[in-house]
Amino acid sequence: MENRYNVVVIGAGSAGLISAYMSAAVKSRVALIEKHKMGGDCLNTGCVPSKALIRTARFVHDMQRHQELGIAEVQYKLDFAQVMDRVREKITAIEPHDSVERYSALGVNCISGHATIEDPWTVRVGDQIFKTKNIVLALGASPFVPPLPGLAAIKPLTSENLWDLRVLPKRLLVLGGGPIGCELAQAFARLGSEVTQIEKGPRLLPREDEDMAALVIAKLAADGVKLRPSTEALSVIVSAAGEKLLVCRNREGQEEKLPFDEILVAVGRQANTKNVDWSKLGIALNPNQTFKTDAYLRTTQKHIYAAGDCAGPYQFTHAAAHQAWYCAMNAAFSPFVKFKTDYRVLPWCTFTDPEIAQVGLNEQAAQQQNIPYEVTRYDFSELDRAIVENEDYGAIKVLTVPGKDQILGVTICSHLAGELIGEFALAMKQGLGLKKILGTVHAYPSFIEANKAIAGAWTRPRVPMWALSILQHYHSWRR
Repeated sequence: MENRYNVVVIGAGSAGLISAYMSAAVKSRVALIEKHKMGGDCLNTGCVPSKALIRTARFVHDMQRHQELGIAEVQYKLDFAQVMDRVREKITAIEPHDSVERYSALGVNCISGHATIEDPWTVRVGDQIFKTKNIVLALGASPFVPPLPGLAAIKPLTSENLWDLRVLPKRLLVLGGGPIGCELAQAFARLGSEVTQIEKGPRLLPREDEDMAALVIAKLAADGVKLRPSTEALSVIVSAAGEKLLVCRNREGQEEKLPFDEILVAVGRQANTKNVDWSKLGIALNPNQTFKTDAYLRTTQKHIYAAGDCAGPYQFTHAAAHQAWYCAMNAAFSPFVKFKTDYRVLPWCTFTDPEIAQVGLNEQAAQQQNIPYEVTRYDFSELDRAIVENEDYGAIKVLTVPGKDQILGVTICSHLAGELIGEFALAMKQGLGLKKILGTVHAYPSFIEANKAIAGAWTRPRVPMWALSILQHYHSWRR
């Protein structure tokens, strides 16, 4: 019985850690197998290091704004190697949260090594054989590097190897206009790199409403990022003088060569499902190579589950953790009880400055799905706390059911948008409308007052004029 388990979890990123944690919490016997580092991408190469870098870049930017805050002169010297040391320090500080020691204490058997699934109930790690009733596949994803001629030869940067840099690139070229590309392009521009950002599509942040994305795009440009939308990368060459050049086709259809010192590829991520013939195990893949799962996150082998980036459809740490709960509970209690995965209220945030956060539908999604809606907007230029902080830039946009205060979706583009979106996510999850937010006391002066302000903006035009007329006559009579 020594190597018999209720659940074997493969991969110790966000999805794997939470799957193992929740399985142990309900007294399943669980093994967690990780071939590289506990914590996965989020801790080691993703969320944690990128936000640490963004914090330093924001501090540099704030110093450059010193006159706005009444400071006549500021001097500083940037040591990029020291910046990257700080990034490593923050990873080290958070590592204990995801460590073997912590999970072992929680009752999880943590195993280091490469897992091979020999059959649907057997997992091998080296000479060890593990028999299990259930398997959770939490294999994660990796940056997709397009097969551009000459790109591989120059060893491009990705979100994985970027953190090995010790010298700030003088000229950084960023391929990709999604969240990762925008966050890192802005951060490096603020730290002093000459950044050019290439996007094949007509604009950056294509999943966001155009008016909200425009607020971020304007700030990127103001920070010195040279934006090149509608530009297609064709190849990478090295000149006779040793200069690296990206050959691309611009929006006018002309070819040109852009010089760079380092190139960062941020054009998407692909599931870590390669090098295994999953069909031999009876496990099917989607066209994008993620695992095909049902509403309970079961693969086509019903006792094998998948969560996180290797399952999709979302590539967020908190989405992976959310899925992991369902994997653990379904593995523990199926077939007696089964839990359908609920994606109805799933917020996310791009950590540019300003941040852009969303929950539920935005306008372009509502239009694509032919969902009727009303829209209310509130600008941060009206918020007292934003004004005194010199952060009076951005807006909140709320979509509601026509004639009702029921929230269909919210997009916030502002300082601290990732924090502000939480109240709307809670309201949507609990079925609370804008009137409930308006009736809740918010501390003054605070950024979260913006949430109450937009609830008031929704209410004001909906106050019935006939009632106001009656009140006017009533008060006149009372005088």
